[in-house]
Amino acid sequence: MRCAAEAWAVVRAVVRPPPNRLNPPPCSSRLLTTDAPPRATTASLIRPYRICTASQSRCPQTLVADAPAGDHPGRTPCSGTPQKQRRSLGNLLKNMSRSARNVAEVEIVHSSAVKLGFARQVLAGTHLMSLYTKVGCLDSAHKLFGEMPSRNTATWTVLITGFSGAGFYSVAFDLFAQMLHEGVFPNHVTLPSVFKCYASMEDLGGGKEVHGWLLRNVVRSDVVLDNSIVDFYAKCGDLVYAGRVFDSMADRDNVSWNVMLGAYLRVGDVPGSIEFFKRSPSLDVASWNMMINGQMQNGVHGMALESLYQMVELGSSFSPITFSVALALAGTLSLLELGMQIHCKLVRSETYVDGFVRNSLMDMYCKCGDMESASIVFSKVPCSGRKVRASAVRSDGSTAETVSWSCMVSGYVHNGRHVDAFKLFRRLFREGAAVDAFSVTNIISACSYAGFLAQGKQIHACAEKLGYASDVYLSSAIIDMYGKCGSLHDAEVVFRKAESWSVVFWTSMIGAYASHGQGREAIRIFEMMLDKNIRPNEISFVGLLSACSHAGLIGEGYKYFRLMKEEFGLAPTVQHLTCVVDLLGRAGLLHEARAFIYENGIAYLGVAWKALLSACRFHKAVDMAKFASEQLAPLEPCDSGSLVLLSNIYSTANQWVQGSRFRRMMQEKGIRKQPGMSWIHLGNEVHTFVAGDRSHPQMDRIYSYLYRLIPRLKEMGYQSATNMVFHDVEVEEREIFLSYHSEKLAIACGIIHTPCGTPVRVMKNLRVCDDCHVAIKYISLATGRDIILRDTHRFHHFRHGKCSCGDYW
Repeated sequence: MRCAAEAWAVVRAVVRPPPNRLNPPPCSSRLLTTDAPPRATTASLIRPYRICTASQSRCPQTLVADAPAGDHPGRTPCSGTPQKQRRSLGNLLKNMSRSARNVAEVEIVHSSAVKLGFARQVLAGTHLMSLYTKVGCLDSAHKLFGEMPSRNTATWTVLITGFSGAGFYSVAFDLFAQMLHEGVFPNHVTLPSVFKCYASMEDLGGGKEVHGWLLRNVVRSDVVLDNSIVDFYAKCGDLVYAGRVFDSMADRDNVSWNVMLGAYLRVGDVPGSIEFFKRSPSLDVASWNMMINGQMQNGVHGMALESLYQMVELGSSFSPITFSVALALAGTLSLLELGMQIHCKLVRSETYVDGFVRNSLMDMYCKCGDMESASIVFSKVPCSGRKVRASAVRSDGSTAETVSWSCMVSGYVHNGRHVDAFKLFRRLFREGAAVDAFSVTNIISACSYAGFLAQGKQIHACAEKLGYASDVYLSSAIIDMYGKCGSLHDAEVVFRKAESWSVVFWTSMIGAYASHGQGREAIRIFEMMLDKNIRPNEISFVGLLSACSHAGLIGEGYKYFRLMKEEFGLAPTVQHLTCVVDLLGRAGLLHEARAFIYENGIAYLGVAWKALLSACRFHKAVDMAKFASEQLAPLEPCDSGSLVLLSNIYSTANQWVQGSRFRRMMQEKGIRKQPGMSWIHLGNEVHTFVAGDRSHPQMDRIYSYLYRLIPRLKEMGYQSATNMVFHDVEVEEREIFLSYHSEKLAIACGIIHTPCGTPVRVMKNLRVCDDCHVAIKYISLATGRDIILRDTHRFHHFRHGKCSCGDYW
């Protein structure tokens, strides 16, 4: 048998492309047919059927066409028995296909078959179809299939398998039905692809019909077919039938045991999977990978960690998939030391580090907060080397390189390093790397967290340009970004223009209205969602209950809380229960809120008592605050927020001794209060302020502006809330403290550096204080500016001396 290189030399000698054609077009633009013979040329008429090389002993002497002699003028059949002719044809196609790695090379093979008269033969046609499907050119394979005068089971199998493997399940179903209609009997090679389609579509009924047909017609089975049937039932969630087929199998291999193990894990039967795992006669690396990954998917990360330790103790080797799964486990548990140990094992094992293992390594470091190590791994990512314009940025899929960029952007965002995320995203554009929807979604999230509205609009335009506007999760992130940046109108525009309605869109819009305190609008959107028969999920109800809480809609909040449990069968989570506690507490129903905590068994959760403690501060309920702090102390003894809150409650009630006692307690325990901080985004710079800050380059101008503004506000009726200064000092000193809170400094900076009438957008890392809330209402009235302030709880829109929260926050 001649080698592949010799076969290609023969093919290129027979099939000579025209001189002006250097690069053949894609398969969709040139499909070879066998309807007409190729034009006879001088080169093709010279010994057209005898193809020889220097090594006569290693090559067939003749290749005979299957078509009649009259179909090819100028050609005469060559000699040789049919057996030799078939063997020669098979050897040539086999050798040529070894090097056929793209569409152009497959088309060369196809051209040679047409010239030699073999294309209409079943063997050659089936082989050519197989080559087309392997290089992903299904349209050419399907066209060639339609031109074949006769087709056998192998021909149908090749085409069904090709469409099934490419994810075109409906086409594969149609071909299978047509195959049965034409009386062609499928075999044990055809049916695994058919069951794969039913498994991917999770069509249990259709797969059962095929299984029944298989049993009635006594199709010869083998371990591959049986494994595909078990896998079908497993992916459709029918563990009983999967077990029956598994138990009836005459032969089982490691794949059989792993498929059944995956069935237990898929339906969430972790104890059953452990027992089955122990019964397995041979545990290979794939078994361990499936066990550890399945336990992770079921949320039992402790068990997954124990399985990983057992795998190491038994001396099982690690595959690249094992390293990826182990690194994902370390990242999920934020176990940096374990992740570094796995990294060392990866280096020592000299395993080939492909793009996916490298991305798992980066993701682990990002989730563990070690962005420096992640950056070092990222620097080893091979660059594609293409230098293109930033305006020509591509969106051609999630290759390993693209995922690497996305991973780093996501890591910076989730570790709060938003500026670094923006820098990396700009670098991604400059280097012309492919941008996927995941990267854009992450950078949109960075805009949401930092409140960068201008940058968010630019990224939104970028997403439109790249064609990602229809992506459900990206569009939802854009709605969320506009909501968190204070531009509720833009969020509504994106929501109304949505091409496909899903629960994610509705939930994002409900959350946007909730953060802006517009409870009635949130309820309206929720009712519209129900009218369109879109089933809400747990997150939808979190946003809705939060909206009711911020708007003080107690009756509506209780109504939807019961609706969630009774009509939709959703079990309340900690977030739902905390929202109800906050709802009752904000409305002043403190005793009812305490009873709700005990009735729903969440007294062991510090977040529930924090919600009650915050309500006590709002209503100046010292006794209830003391009770809530006593319950919270053993749960979170080192939480600075609750201790500061309790100290402030005592100070507000003029109980200075009690307030100072808690502050001394914080000093003795080394607990530091998180400093209040406000920031405003002007142009390409972020201006950050703390109370009494003097570090800003234009601080003299800012202080001078406030020095002139405060007396003007007092003339309009503003009175400083001196009880908010939690130090036993004179009233004048308290007023000075209040005059230069971080919110006021940031707003003054915005007013100075923006034209008249421009809205001022300020972000704060803590809850806005009572004095600043009152002062900002007067500032909006005095300056004629709209002021949008976002604190940790909600948005405040100040206009003409009023706030959107209605003084209820």
